[in-house]
Amino acid sequence: MATHTSLRRFFYLCATLCFTATSINATTIDRSDDIEQKDINALREWINTKRQVTVRELGGALAISGEVRTEFQSTSETINGIQQRGPRGAARDRKGDHIPNNAYDIEVNLMFDYRTDRSWGSIKLEFDNNAGVFSGSLSNIKLERAYWGVRAIDADTFNFDIEAGRRRMSTMADSKIEFNSFYDGVWFKYDQSFDAIGDYFLHAGAFIINENADQYGYLGETGIYNVGGTGLYMKYSLVDWDTKHFDNTVRQHRFDFIVSQFILGYKWYPEKFQKIIQFYLAGLWNHRARKVDITGHKRANWGSYVGVSIGELKKQGDWAFDINYQVLAAQCVPDFDVQGIGLGNAPNTGFYLTDSDGKGSPNTRQTAGGNVNYRGFQMTLDYLLTNQLNMQQSWQQAVTLDDNIGPFRRFKQYEVEFIYGF
Repeated sequence: MATHTSLRRFFYLCATLCFTATSINATTIDRSDDIEQKDINALREWINTKRQVTVRELGGALAISGEVRTEFQSTSETINGIQQRGPRGAARDRKGDHIPNNAYDIEVNLMFDYRTDRSWGSIKLEFDNNAGVFSGSLSNIKLERAYWGVRAIDADTFNFDIEAGRRRMSTMADSKIEFNSFYDGVWFKYDQSFDAIGDYFLHAGAFIINENADQYGYLGETGIYNVGGTGLYMKYSLVDWDTKHFDNTVRQHRFDFIVSQFILGYKWYPEKFQKIIQFYLAGLWNHRARKVDITGHKRANWGSYVGVSIGELKKQGDWAFDINYQVLAAQCVPDFDVQGIGLGNAPNTGFYLTDSDGKGSPNTRQTAGGNVNYRGFQMTLDYLLTNQLNMQQSWQQAVTLDDNIGPFRRFKQYEVEFIYGF
Protein backbone atom coordinates (compact mmCIF):
# COMPACT_ATOMS: atom_id res chain seq x y z
CA MET A 1 0.00 0.00 0.00
CA ALA A 2 2.85 2.39 0.82
CA THR A 3 4.40 1.77 -2.60
CA HIS A 4 1.16 2.60 -4.41
CA THR A 5 0.72 5.73 -2.26
CA SER A 6 4.24 6.94 -3.18
CA LEU A 7 3.59 6.32 -6.87
CA ARG A 8 0.31 8.25 -6.72
CA ARG A 9 2.03 11.15 -4.98
CA PHE A 10 4.69 11.22 -7.70
CA PHE A 11 2.10 11.54 -10.47
CA TYR A 12 0.09 14.10 -8.46
CA LEU A 13 3.27 16.19 -8.18
CA CYS A 14 3.81 16.07 -11.95
CA ALA A 15 0.18 16.99 -12.59
CA THR A 16 0.34 19.88 -10.11
CA LEU A 17 3.47 21.29 -11.76
CA CYS A 18 1.82 21.12 -15.16
CA PHE A 19 -1.50 22.73 -14.25
CA THR A 20 -0.49 25.42 -11.76
CA ALA A 21 2.05 27.21 -13.97
CA THR A 22 0.61 30.55 -15.04
CA SER A 23 2.35 30.78 -18.40
CA ILE A 24 1.12 27.64 -20.12
CA ASN A 25 -0.14 28.44 -23.63
CA ALA A 26 -3.33 26.98 -25.05
CA THR A 27 -1.50 25.95 -28.20
CA THR A 28 1.32 23.45 -28.73
CA ILE A 29 2.88 25.53 -31.47
CA ASP A 30 6.29 26.35 -30.01
CA ARG A 31 7.49 29.87 -30.76
CA SER A 32 10.88 29.40 -29.08
CA ASP A 33 14.06 28.63 -30.98
CA ASP A 34 16.13 27.02 -28.22
CA ILE A 35 19.30 25.33 -29.29
CA GLU A 36 18.07 22.25 -27.40
CA GLN A 37 15.70 21.55 -30.29
CA LYS A 38 18.75 21.38 -32.58
CA ASP A 39 21.09 19.44 -30.27
CA ILE A 40 23.40 17.28 -32.34
CA ASN A 41 23.20 13.52 -31.90
CA ALA A 42 26.40 13.39 -29.84
CA LEU A 43 24.88 15.70 -27.21
CA ARG A 44 21.58 13.84 -27.11
CA GLU A 45 23.40 10.55 -26.55
CA TRP A 46 25.49 12.09 -23.74
CA ILE A 47 22.34 13.43 -22.03
CA ASN A 48 20.74 9.97 -22.24
CA THR A 49 23.67 8.48 -20.29
CA LYS A 50 22.61 10.64 -17.32
CA ARG A 51 19.28 8.80 -17.07
CA GLN A 52 20.77 6.07 -14.88
CA VAL A 53 19.69 6.84 -11.29
CA THR A 54 17.24 4.01 -10.65
CA VAL A 55 14.90 2.99 -7.87
CA ARG A 56 13.72 -0.59 -8.29
CA GLU A 57 10.13 -1.13 -7.27
CA LEU A 58 6.95 -2.63 -8.68
CA GLY A 59 9.12 -5.01 -10.71
CA GLY A 60 10.64 -2.20 -12.78
CA ALA A 61 13.18 0.64 -12.66
CA LEU A 62 12.52 4.34 -12.13
CA ALA A 63 15.26 6.55 -13.61
CA ILE A 64 15.48 10.21 -12.62
CA SER A 65 17.73 12.66 -14.44
CA GLY A 66 17.95 16.33 -15.23
CA GLU A 67 19.74 19.21 -16.91
CA VAL A 68 20.52 22.74 -15.80
CA ARG A 69 21.17 25.04 -18.77
CA THR A 70 22.38 28.65 -18.88
CA GLU A 71 22.57 30.24 -22.31
CA PHE A 72 23.43 33.47 -24.07
CA GLN A 73 22.26 34.45 -27.57
CA SER A 74 23.42 37.34 -29.72
CA THR A 75 21.19 37.86 -32.76
CA SER A 76 21.10 40.17 -35.75
CA GLU A 77 18.08 40.25 -38.03
CA THR A 78 17.15 42.66 -40.83
CA ILE A 79 14.17 42.96 -43.15
CA ASN A 80 14.90 44.99 -46.30
CA GLY A 81 17.92 46.39 -44.48
CA ILE A 82 15.96 47.51 -41.39
CA GLN A 83 17.19 46.10 -38.07
CA GLN A 84 14.44 44.20 -36.23
CA ARG A 85 16.01 43.65 -32.80
CA GLY A 86 17.48 45.88 -30.14
CA PRO A 87 16.42 49.23 -28.63
CA ARG A 88 15.98 50.78 -32.10
CA GLY A 89 14.61 47.65 -33.77
CA ALA A 90 11.33 47.65 -35.65
CA ALA A 91 9.91 44.45 -34.16
CA ARG A 92 7.89 44.28 -30.93
CA ASP A 93 6.75 41.39 -28.77
CA ARG A 94 3.15 40.85 -27.69
CA LYS A 95 3.59 43.29 -24.79
CA GLY A 96 4.83 46.01 -27.16
CA ASP A 97 8.44 45.84 -25.93
CA HIS A 98 11.52 45.78 -28.16
CA ILE A 99 13.01 42.35 -28.86
CA PRO A 100 16.59 42.28 -27.53
CA ASN A 101 19.70 41.57 -29.58
CA ASN A 102 21.21 39.80 -26.59
CA ALA A 103 19.16 37.27 -24.65
CA TYR A 104 19.93 35.24 -21.54
CA ASP A 105 17.99 32.14 -20.50
CA ILE A 106 17.87 29.92 -17.44
CA GLU A 107 16.51 26.43 -18.08
CA VAL A 108 15.90 23.29 -16.04
CA ASN A 109 14.73 19.97 -17.47
CA LEU A 110 13.50 17.13 -15.28
CA MET A 111 13.19 13.64 -16.79
CA PHE A 112 11.45 10.62 -15.27
CA ASP A 113 11.58 7.22 -16.95
CA TYR A 114 9.95 4.06 -15.66
CA ARG A 115 10.53 0.69 -17.32
CA THR A 116 9.55 -2.92 -16.85
CA ASP A 117 10.46 -5.86 -19.07
CA ARG A 118 7.76 -5.06 -21.63
CA SER A 119 6.42 -1.60 -20.81
CA TRP A 120 7.72 1.92 -20.12
CA GLY A 121 6.70 5.48 -19.43
CA SER A 122 8.60 8.73 -19.96
CA ILE A 123 8.07 12.30 -18.69
CA LYS A 124 10.01 15.49 -19.32
CA LEU A 125 9.18 18.83 -17.72
CA GLU A 126 10.94 21.89 -19.11
CA PHE A 127 11.28 25.13 -17.12
CA ASP A 128 12.66 27.74 -19.56
CA ASN A 129 12.77 31.32 -18.25
CA ASN A 130 14.27 34.63 -19.33
CA ALA A 131 16.94 36.13 -17.09
CA GLY A 132 16.81 39.54 -15.42
CA VAL A 133 15.37 41.35 -12.42
CA PHE A 134 12.70 43.08 -14.52
CA SER A 135 12.98 41.27 -17.87
CA GLY A 136 13.10 37.81 -16.30
CA SER A 137 10.32 35.27 -15.90
CA LEU A 138 9.71 32.76 -13.11
CA SER A 139 7.03 30.30 -14.18
CA ASN A 140 7.44 29.27 -17.83
CA ILE A 141 6.86 25.53 -17.87
CA LYS A 142 6.31 23.12 -20.72
CA LEU A 143 5.22 19.47 -20.81
CA GLU A 144 7.87 18.47 -23.31
CA ARG A 145 7.36 14.72 -23.11
CA ALA A 146 4.70 12.39 -21.64
CA TYR A 147 4.13 8.99 -23.20
CA TRP A 148 3.87 5.29 -22.38
CA GLY A 149 4.78 2.24 -24.41
CA VAL A 150 4.35 -1.54 -24.49
CA ARG A 151 6.17 -4.29 -26.36
CA ALA A 152 3.45 -6.23 -28.16
CA ILE A 153 5.80 -8.71 -29.89
CA ASP A 154 9.29 -9.69 -28.73
CA ALA A 155 10.75 -12.23 -31.16
CA ASP A 156 14.33 -13.33 -31.81
CA THR A 157 15.01 -11.04 -34.78
CA PHE A 158 12.21 -8.48 -34.62
CA ASN A 159 9.94 -6.63 -32.22
CA PHE A 160 6.78 -4.57 -32.38
CA ASP A 161 6.04 -1.71 -29.96
CA ILE A 162 3.07 0.58 -29.37
CA GLU A 163 3.48 4.03 -27.79
CA ALA A 164 0.99 6.81 -27.05
CA GLY A 165 1.30 10.33 -25.66
CA ARG A 166 3.35 13.46 -26.37
CA ARG A 167 6.87 14.22 -27.54
CA ARG A 168 8.59 16.26 -30.24
CA MET A 169 8.50 14.89 -33.75
CA SER A 170 12.25 15.56 -33.97
CA THR A 171 12.82 12.74 -31.43
CA MET A 172 10.80 10.33 -33.57
CA ALA A 173 11.84 11.09 -37.16
CA ASP A 174 15.19 12.40 -38.38
CA SER A 175 15.58 15.82 -40.02
CA LYS A 176 17.62 19.00 -39.81
CA ILE A 177 14.80 21.07 -41.34
CA GLU A 178 11.36 19.77 -40.32
CA PHE A 179 9.63 18.04 -37.35
CA ASN A 180 9.63 20.87 -34.82
CA SER A 181 5.98 20.23 -33.86
CA PHE A 182 4.71 18.25 -30.91
CA TYR A 183 3.34 14.80 -31.64
CA ASP A 184 0.23 14.06 -29.56
CA GLY A 185 -0.89 10.66 -30.75
CA VAL A 186 -0.17 6.96 -31.13
CA TRP A 187 3.07 5.54 -32.56
CA PHE A 188 3.74 2.02 -33.90
CA LYS A 189 7.31 0.71 -34.18
CA TYR A 190 8.45 -2.36 -36.10
CA ASP A 191 12.18 -3.19 -35.98
CA GLN A 192 13.93 -6.20 -37.51
CA SER A 193 17.53 -7.27 -38.00
CA PHE A 194 18.71 -9.05 -41.17
CA ASP A 195 22.23 -10.50 -41.01
CA ALA A 196 23.00 -9.99 -44.69
CA ILE A 197 21.11 -6.74 -45.20
CA GLY A 198 21.12 -4.62 -42.06
CA ASP A 199 18.82 -3.28 -39.34
CA TYR A 200 15.44 -2.39 -40.82
CA PHE A 201 12.74 -0.27 -39.16
CA LEU A 202 9.26 0.99 -39.95
CA HIS A 203 7.67 3.51 -37.56
CA ALA A 204 4.32 5.21 -38.21
CA GLY A 205 1.31 6.70 -36.50
CA ALA A 206 -1.39 9.36 -36.30
CA PHE A 207 -1.40 12.60 -34.30
CA ILE A 208 -3.80 15.39 -33.37
CA ILE A 209 -3.46 18.70 -35.22
CA ASN A 210 -6.57 20.45 -33.92
CA GLU A 211 -9.19 18.56 -31.91
CA ASN A 212 -11.61 21.49 -32.17
CA ALA A 213 -11.63 21.09 -35.95
CA ASP A 214 -11.49 17.27 -35.82
CA GLN A 215 -8.17 17.54 -37.68
CA TYR A 216 -5.50 14.82 -37.59
CA GLY A 217 -2.16 14.18 -39.29
CA TYR A 218 -0.01 11.18 -40.16
CA LEU A 219 3.72 10.57 -39.85
CA GLY A 220 5.89 7.63 -40.87
CA GLU A 221 9.56 6.84 -41.27
CA THR A 222 11.28 3.76 -42.63
CA GLY A 223 14.89 2.94 -43.25
CA ILE A 224 17.82 0.63 -42.77
CA TYR A 225 21.04 1.00 -40.76
CA ASN A 226 24.37 -0.77 -41.29
CA VAL A 227 23.59 -1.66 -44.89
CA GLY A 228 25.55 -4.77 -45.84
CA GLY A 229 27.50 -4.60 -42.58
CA THR A 230 28.86 -1.12 -43.37
CA GLY A 231 28.17 2.29 -41.87
CA LEU A 232 25.79 3.21 -44.71
CA TYR A 233 22.21 4.08 -43.75
CA MET A 234 19.09 5.28 -45.57
CA LYS A 235 15.86 6.80 -44.26
CA TYR A 236 12.61 7.87 -45.87
CA SER A 237 9.88 9.82 -44.03
CA LEU A 238 6.46 11.09 -45.01
CA VAL A 239 4.27 13.50 -43.04
CA ASP A 240 0.73 14.37 -44.10
CA TRP A 241 -0.79 17.65 -42.88
CA ASP A 242 -3.36 17.85 -45.72
CA THR A 243 -6.12 15.76 -44.14
CA LYS A 244 -9.07 18.16 -43.93
CA HIS A 245 -10.85 20.55 -46.29
CA PHE A 246 -11.38 24.17 -45.19
CA ASP A 247 -13.67 26.66 -46.92
CA ASN A 248 -11.19 29.43 -46.12
CA THR A 249 -8.64 29.32 -48.96
CA VAL A 250 -5.73 30.79 -47.00
CA ARG A 251 -6.35 28.44 -44.07
CA GLN A 252 -6.38 25.56 -46.54
CA HIS A 253 -3.00 26.61 -47.94
CA ARG A 254 -1.47 26.50 -44.44
CA PHE A 255 -2.03 22.72 -44.47
CA ASP A 256 -1.30 21.98 -48.14
CA PHE A 257 1.66 19.82 -47.13
CA ILE A 258 2.46 16.18 -47.75
CA VAL A 259 6.22 16.19 -47.32
CA SER A 260 8.62 13.43 -48.36
CA GLN A 261 12.20 13.36 -47.10
CA PHE A 262 15.02 11.00 -48.08
CA ILE A 263 18.26 10.83 -46.10
CA LEU A 264 21.46 9.08 -47.14
CA GLY A 265 24.35 8.88 -44.68
CA TYR A 266 27.56 7.09 -43.85
CA LYS A 267 29.09 6.63 -40.40
CA TRP A 268 32.48 5.11 -39.62
CA TYR A 269 35.34 5.13 -37.11
CA PRO A 270 38.81 5.68 -38.64
CA GLU A 271 41.37 4.11 -36.29
CA LYS A 272 44.05 6.71 -37.05
CA PHE A 273 41.69 9.61 -36.36
CA GLN A 274 39.95 7.87 -33.42
CA LYS A 275 36.76 9.89 -33.84
CA ILE A 276 33.40 8.88 -35.21
CA ILE A 277 32.71 10.65 -38.51
CA GLN A 278 29.32 10.89 -40.18
CA PHE A 279 28.37 12.35 -43.56
CA TYR A 280 24.73 12.95 -44.44
CA LEU A 281 22.60 14.55 -47.12
CA ALA A 282 18.85 14.87 -47.54
CA GLY A 283 16.22 16.07 -49.98
CA LEU A 284 12.65 17.18 -49.22
CA TRP A 285 9.61 17.59 -51.48
CA ASN A 286 6.07 18.81 -50.75
CA HIS A 287 3.69 16.90 -53.00
CA ARG A 288 0.70 19.18 -52.26
CA ALA A 289 2.18 22.60 -52.99
CA ARG A 290 0.02 24.76 -55.25
CA LYS A 291 0.81 27.52 -57.72
CA VAL A 292 -0.61 30.54 -55.92
CA ASP A 293 -0.33 34.34 -56.02
CA ILE A 294 1.96 34.56 -53.01
CA THR A 295 4.68 32.54 -54.81
CA GLY A 296 4.23 34.16 -58.21
CA HIS A 297 2.14 31.22 -59.49
CA LYS A 298 4.93 28.68 -59.16
CA ARG A 299 5.62 25.84 -56.74
CA ALA A 300 8.38 26.55 -54.24
CA ASN A 301 8.16 23.10 -52.71
CA TRP A 302 11.66 21.68 -52.26
CA GLY A 303 14.40 21.65 -49.64
CA SER A 304 17.73 19.99 -48.92
CA TYR A 305 20.65 19.86 -46.50
CA VAL A 306 24.11 18.33 -46.38
CA GLY A 307 26.54 18.08 -43.49
CA VAL A 308 29.20 16.27 -41.52
CA SER A 309 29.51 15.37 -37.82
CA ILE A 310 32.71 14.47 -36.00
CA GLY A 311 33.22 13.11 -32.49
CA GLU A 312 31.11 11.94 -29.56
CA LEU A 313 30.64 12.89 -25.91
CA LYS A 314 31.43 10.34 -23.20
CA LYS A 315 33.99 11.72 -20.75
CA GLN A 316 35.83 14.92 -19.81
CA GLY A 317 37.77 16.37 -22.73
CA ASP A 318 35.60 14.80 -25.45
CA TRP A 319 34.26 17.05 -28.18
CA ALA A 320 31.78 16.83 -31.04
CA PHE A 321 31.37 19.12 -34.06
CA ASP A 322 28.62 19.39 -36.66
CA ILE A 323 28.34 21.64 -39.70
CA ASN A 324 25.53 21.63 -42.25
CA TYR A 325 24.19 23.72 -45.11
CA GLN A 326 20.42 24.09 -45.53
CA VAL A 327 18.11 25.27 -48.30
CA LEU A 328 14.36 25.53 -47.74
CA ALA A 329 11.92 26.90 -50.31
CA ALA A 330 8.77 28.74 -49.22
CA GLN A 331 6.26 25.88 -49.65
CA CYS A 332 8.34 22.86 -48.65
CA VAL A 333 7.59 22.66 -44.90
CA PRO A 334 4.79 24.34 -42.88
CA ASP A 335 6.23 27.45 -41.24
CA PHE A 336 5.06 26.18 -37.82
CA ASP A 337 7.02 22.91 -38.28
CA VAL A 338 10.41 24.33 -39.34
CA GLN A 339 13.27 23.01 -37.20
CA GLY A 340 16.04 24.43 -39.36
CA ILE A 341 17.96 27.70 -39.19
CA GLY A 342 15.10 29.90 -40.30
CA LEU A 343 15.38 33.68 -40.55
CA GLY A 344 14.85 34.71 -36.94
CA ASN A 345 11.31 35.95 -37.58
CA ALA A 346 11.27 38.56 -34.81
CA PRO A 347 7.90 39.96 -36.03
CA ASN A 348 6.49 36.44 -35.51
CA THR A 349 4.71 36.35 -38.87
CA GLY A 350 3.49 33.34 -40.81
CA PHE A 351 4.04 32.68 -44.49
CA TYR A 352 0.39 32.80 -45.57
CA LEU A 353 -0.94 34.88 -42.65
CA THR A 354 0.37 37.83 -40.64
CA ASP A 355 0.50 35.75 -37.44
CA SER A 356 2.40 32.48 -37.10
CA ASP A 357 -0.50 31.01 -35.07
CA GLY A 358 -2.71 31.09 -38.14
CA LYS A 359 -4.50 34.30 -37.21
CA GLY A 360 -4.44 37.74 -38.76
CA SER A 361 -4.94 38.86 -42.34
CA PRO A 362 -3.59 37.17 -45.48
CA ASN A 363 -0.07 38.03 -46.62
CA THR A 364 0.83 39.10 -50.13
CA ARG A 365 3.89 38.19 -52.18
CA GLN A 366 5.55 41.34 -50.83
CA THR A 367 4.80 40.64 -47.14
CA ALA A 368 5.12 36.82 -46.93
CA GLY A 369 7.12 35.91 -43.82
CA GLY A 370 7.59 32.91 -41.55
CA ASN A 371 10.77 30.90 -41.08
CA VAL A 372 10.81 29.56 -44.63
CA ASN A 373 12.37 30.63 -47.95
CA TYR A 374 15.99 30.66 -46.74
CA ARG A 375 19.48 29.31 -47.39
CA GLY A 376 22.24 29.22 -44.81
CA PHE A 377 24.61 27.18 -42.70
CA GLN A 378 24.94 26.13 -39.08
CA MET A 379 27.93 25.07 -36.96
CA THR A 380 27.75 23.49 -33.50
CA LEU A 381 30.65 22.59 -31.20
CA ASP A 382 30.27 20.67 -27.93
CA TYR A 383 33.07 20.22 -25.40
CA LEU A 384 32.86 18.32 -22.11
CA LEU A 385 34.54 20.50 -19.48
CA THR A 386 33.86 17.77 -16.90
CA ASN A 387 31.99 14.48 -17.00
CA GLN A 388 28.87 16.45 -16.05
CA LEU A 389 29.33 19.88 -17.64
CA ASN A 390 29.14 20.50 -21.39
CA MET A 391 29.86 23.78 -23.20
CA GLN A 392 27.99 24.14 -26.48
CA GLN A 393 28.63 26.91 -28.98
CA SER A 394 26.60 27.48 -32.11
CA TRP A 395 26.79 29.85 -35.06
CA GLN A 396 24.10 30.06 -37.72
CA GLN A 397 23.27 32.51 -40.46
CA ALA A 398 20.83 32.61 -43.36
CA VAL A 399 19.46 34.89 -46.06
CA THR A 400 16.35 34.88 -48.23
CA LEU A 401 16.39 32.16 -50.88
CA ASP A 402 13.97 33.66 -53.43
CA ASP A 403 13.86 37.47 -53.20
CA ASN A 404 10.74 37.51 -55.38
CA ILE A 405 8.80 36.08 -52.43
CA GLY A 406 8.49 38.33 -49.39
CA PRO A 407 10.98 40.97 -48.22
CA PHE A 408 14.73 40.35 -48.29
CA ARG A 409 15.87 39.12 -44.89
CA ARG A 410 19.19 38.41 -43.21
CA PHE A 411 19.70 36.47 -39.98
CA LYS A 412 22.79 35.77 -37.85
CA GLN A 413 23.02 34.24 -34.39
CA TYR A 414 25.74 33.16 -32.01
CA GLU A 415 24.85 31.13 -28.95
CA VAL A 416 26.85 29.68 -26.08
CA GLU A 417 25.20 27.33 -23.61
CA PHE A 418 26.47 25.50 -20.55
CA ILE A 419 24.65 22.25 -19.84
CA TYR A 420 25.05 20.44 -16.53
CA GLY A 421 23.62 16.92 -16.74
CA PHE A 422 22.88 14.72 -13.74
